[in-house]
Amino acid sequence: MNVRTILGSLSLAGTVMAGWSGGPVHAQQAASPAQRSDTLLPDVTVDVPRQRQARAPSSSRTADRAMRPASRRSAAPSSATAPSVAAFSVSAASPATPLNGNATPAAGSRLGLTAREVPATIEVIGAETLREQGYHTTVDAVKGATGVSAGDAPNDVGYAMRGFQGNQVNVLYNGINIGPTGFTALTMETFNLDRVEILKGPSSLISGQGAVGGTINFVTKAPQSGPVENEAFIGFDQRGTFRSGFGSGGSTTVKGLDYRFDISRTREVGFIDDTEFKNVHVSGQLNYRLSDSFKTFVAAEFKDYKARPYEGTPLVPVSFSGANATSGIVSGTKVSDYNGSNLGAVTIDRRTLSSNYNVVDGHKTIKESWVRSGFEWDLNNAVTLRSQIYNYNASRDWYNNEVSAFNANTNLVDRERFFVHHNHNMVGNVTDVTWNGSLFGLANRLVASVESSHTDFSRPGAANFPGESVPLVGFDRGTYGLLTTQMQTATLDSVALNLEDRLRLTDTFAVVGGLRYNPFTLDRNWIRNGAERPGFPYSKSWQPLTGRIGYTWEALPGTTFYSQYATATDISADSIFIVTPAQNLTLSDSRSYETGVKQLTWNGRAEWTFSAFEIERNNVYSAQAGQQLNLAGKVKSQGVELAAAVRPTPESRLWGNVAYVRARYADYDLAGGGSFSGNTPPNIPAVIVNGGGSYRFLNPGWWPVELGFSVRHVGDRWSTDANTVKLLAYTTADLFAFVDLPKVPLFATATGTRLAFRLRNVADQRYAAWSDPFYPDQIFLGAPRTYEVEASFKF
Repeated sequence: MNVRTILGSLSLAGTVMAGWSGGPVHAQQAASPAQRSDTLLPDVTVDVPRQRQARAPSSSRTADRAMRPASRRSAAPSSATAPSVAAFSVSAASPATPLNGNATPAAGSRLGLTAREVPATIEVIGAETLREQGYHTTVDAVKGATGVSAGDAPNDVGYAMRGFQGNQVNVLYNGINIGPTGFTALTMETFNLDRVEILKGPSSLISGQGAVGGTINFVTKAPQSGPVENEAFIGFDQRGTFRSGFGSGGSTTVKGLDYRFDISRTREVGFIDDTEFKNVHVSGQLNYRLSDSFKTFVAAEFKDYKARPYEGTPLVPVSFSGANATSGIVSGTKVSDYNGSNLGAVTIDRRTLSSNYNVVDGHKTIKESWVRSGFEWDLNNAVTLRSQIYNYNASRDWYNNEVSAFNANTNLVDRERFFVHHNHNMVGNVTDVTWNGSLFGLANRLVASVESSHTDFSRPGAANFPGESVPLVGFDRGTYGLLTTQMQTATLDSVALNLEDRLRLTDTFAVVGGLRYNPFTLDRNWIRNGAERPGFPYSKSWQPLTGRIGYTWEALPGTTFYSQYATATDISADSIFIVTPAQNLTLSDSRSYETGVKQLTWNGRAEWTFSAFEIERNNVYSAQAGQQLNLAGKVKSQGVELAAAVRPTPESRLWGNVAYVRARYADYDLAGGGSFSGNTPPNIPAVIVNGGGSYRFLNPGWWPVELGFSVRHVGDRWSTDANTVKLLAYTTADLFAFVDLPKVPLFATATGTRLAFRLRNVADQRYAAWSDPFYPDQIFLGAPRTYEVEASFKF
C-alpha cells in the first residue's frame, strides 16, 4: 500500500461518495431529533543486539533481574503535558452526530476545533455510549474504537494501535500526561468519565513524549449549569461482580457556582481462580463564574485500587498435554526464554484455563490523588488567557509471582517472584493564550502555551527473586517468600513551549499546524546494600522539537478532506530505568503521513470517516529473551481505517469500524547471525473489526424495549519479536436488552429508570487476549461467557 497514492486518489473518491449521499449537509448542522444525546449511535468513533539465547535461572542473574524492563515497574516518568485548560467544557455544548464529529476533544488540538476540523483521526466515545455499549472499564471503552486492541500484561493496562503498543501509546487524564502507560495506567470504572478521546498517530505536539501510536485522554465529568440532576446505577454478574455508582451535578444556590460529584465502586471477580480487583473512584469539581469574562475551577480526585491479579497462563508442549491440548487459542513452536528447554509445538492445556499461578499472598495496590485548579479569562473579544496548576500523587505496589514458564526437561512449571513499589509525585502548570484575529486579511486562530512540571519518583524494588518449580496442575501456590530490596530514584524537570495555529485561506480550506519545543532533564540514582552502583548518580538532558502540519478542505458541505505530517519522540529504550549510564540515551524519532475524509450526511443521520496512514519509528529498542532490551532498528507501519454509523429509522441504528495495519521491523539484525527484519511486533493484529446494531420497540402497549448486538473480531498476533508463537484470531459477540420503565410511586422522583441485561461472549469463545513480551513463556486469556444485569436511575 502506498499512502501517497491514496492521497492522490482520495479527492475523486470522496466527491463520488458525497454525491451518492443524497444531499449535502453542513458539517456543523445540528442533530435531528433522532440524534438526541440519550439515543446516540455508538460513538465508535465508530472509532546491535546479541543473538537471542535462553537463560536458565541462577544466582548470577539476580543483579540483572533488578533491572527488569517490564514497563509498569521500570519506566521513567515522562514530561507532563496538558492541552488547553478544558475544565469548563461540557459534552452537551455541540450538537450530537453519529460519530461525535462535532465534539471538541482536548486531545485533538488546543485550538478548540471540532473532531471534523482537525487534520487527524480523532474518536470521541461519550458517556451515553459508555453506558449503552456496556463499556464498564476504560479497557472496554478503548477496545470499541477503530483498530485498538488492549489487555492486561500482567494485570496492567496495555494498548496497541496503528502498529505500536505499550509506552508508544500515551494515556492522559484530563489532558495531563503523568508518565509511561505501563505503570501509570490502571483499570478504571467508566462511570466517573464524561468521555474518552482517542487521537491516532504521532502526537507529541499534544501529549508529549511517547505518543507514537496515538493518545488516549480520559475526561472526568465536569459541572453543568442548570437544575440539579442525579444519576445512580447498580449491577451484577454471575461470578459475583458488583458495580455501583452515584453522581450529581448542577447549579448551586450561590450565583455562578456549579458543581459535579461522582463516586463509583467496583468489585470484579475474575474468571481465573482467586483473582479479583476492587476499585473506588471519587471525583468532584466546582466551577465559579465571577463575571461574564472570568471563571475559575477547582477539582479533586481519588482512586483506590486493590487486586489479586492474574499473571498469565503458561505455554505447554502439545506432546505433554495430549488429549488436554486446546485448539484455536495459540499455535507455533517455542524454546523457553526462561529455562532454555525446547517445548516444540505449544498449546494451552485445557486443565489450566482457570488456573492461578500467582502466590496466595500476591497483590497489586494503587492509590492515586489529584488536585487541579485554574481559571479562564476573556481579556477581550479576541484574546483568552487560561491557566491550570495540578498535583498528582501515587503509591503503587506489585508483590506477585510473575514468571510461569513450563520446563520441557522436568515437565514442571518454573516460577519466579517480583516486587516493586512506586512513590510518584508530580506538580505542574500549563498556561496558554488564544488569539482570534486575522493574518494578511485571513481568519486566523493562534494558541501559545507554556508547560512546566517537576516529578519525584522513587522505586524500592526487589533485590532477590524467590522461586520454585511446581506441577502444571494440582500444585500448592505457596507464598512470596523472603524479600530484600534496593532503591532507585529519579527526578524529572520538564518545560514545553507550544505554538499551534489555524489559518483559513478560504471559507472551506484551512492550514493547521504547530510546533513543540520540550527540553527536559532526568536525574537518577541507584543504591544497593547501602552503596551507589557504578556510574550512579547521573544526569541526562534532551531537547526534542516536534510538530505537525496539515490541511482541511470542506470540498462539499459536510464533506471534509484532510492530510497531515506529524512527528513524535520518546525514550528509545522504552524504559529508562534499565539503561545504564554508559549506554547511549538517545531519543527515538517518529514521523507519520496521514490522509483521509470525514463526512456527515443524510440530514445528520449518517456519518463516516476514512483514513490512510504511514508511520516510521527509528532507533527502536525491543524485548529480547524476556528480560532485556536490545536495539531493534526501526518499525514501519501502514494501514487504513474506516468507521461509520447510521440511523436508518428513528428506532434503529447500525455502526461499525474496520482497521487494517501492516507493521514490520526493519534493520533488526542479530549480532550472532539471523535477523528479525520483516517480523511483526507483538500484539499487533493485521485486522480488527467492530460492529453492532439495535432496534427500539416503541409500541404504546409495551414498556420501551431496545434489543441489540455487537461483534468484535481480532486477527492473528505474534507473542514476541521472534514471531514463532501466534495468538490466534478470535471473534466474540454480545447481546443486550434495555427496558425503560415508566414513573412508579416507589421511585416518584425518577425521570428515567432502565433495566439492562447483557450476555457477553455468547459463544463462550476461548481465546488469547494479550501477551507481554517481557514474559514470553505465558499469555493472557480472554474472559469466557458472562451474564450481567444492571439498573440505572436518573432523578
